[in-house]
Amino acid sequence: MPPLKPTAQPRAIRVTVSSSGHVTALLYHAAPARGPGVCMILAHGAGADQNSAFMVQFATGLAARGLATVTFNFPYTEHGRRLPDRNDRLEDCWRAVIAAVGTGEDFFAGTGCTLVIGGKSMGGRIASQVAADPAPAVAGVVLLGYPLHPPGRPDKLRAAHLGRIRAPMLFVQGSRDAFGTPAELRTALAEAGATGDLRVVEGGDHSFKVPKRGGVPQDQVYDAVLDDIVHWIRTRTGSTAP
Repeated sequence: MPPLKPTAQPRAIRVTVSSSGHVTALLYHAAPARGPGVCMILAHGAGADQNSAFMVQFATGLAARGLATVTFNFPYTEHGRRLPDRNDRLEDCWRAVIAAVGTGEDFFAGTGCTLVIGGKSMGGRIASQVAADPAPAVAGVVLLGYPLHPPGRPDKLRAAHLGRIRAPMLFVQGSRDAFGTPAELRTALAEAGATGDLRVVEGGDHSFKVPKRGGVPQDQVYDAVLDDIVHWIRTRTGSTAP
């Protein structure tokens, strides 16, 4: 594959959230620009905001592969707090961002786009909860390090709602993820009556980091995951873009 060209700096957009004022979203334009096409909305995990190294690398990497990508802060990170908001406020924020991107206001000059939603850990979990209930139509759900259960608490599963999701789902899970191994995830999906595609990062932890002794550079691991995500979106949504 030829070297990917970096995209322009993301554009900051204010999104109003009914229960929490406003949050900042970042739009990473697809390179090369291909119109609205498919848009990925990616939410951050519990411990870091949208400017974390993981989020920036994945948003930039998706955009460089031709997929317009939007990230955003949840209200608690927008206002510099460490403790995540209540579940209902996290969902409310997700719905506000989906509505803003889906209508095209400020994002794609009113043209709209086919939406794929997802996120890192908690951000992905909340995305899946929104996708499980009546909500604006989404073409797919991409879950990066799904937090199936708290570390060391396999009895506290967060999977019952997954069976209500009708959109295609992609789970990217490290083989040594303390929040749920691929084997645990497969079992939980079956018990919930859910179907989804699973991409295992061999040797990867909750953030897909692999041991240095394995000899595979971390950036190469991330690049392979990003390639797989874009290929999955193209094939599972039936889209010609990216």
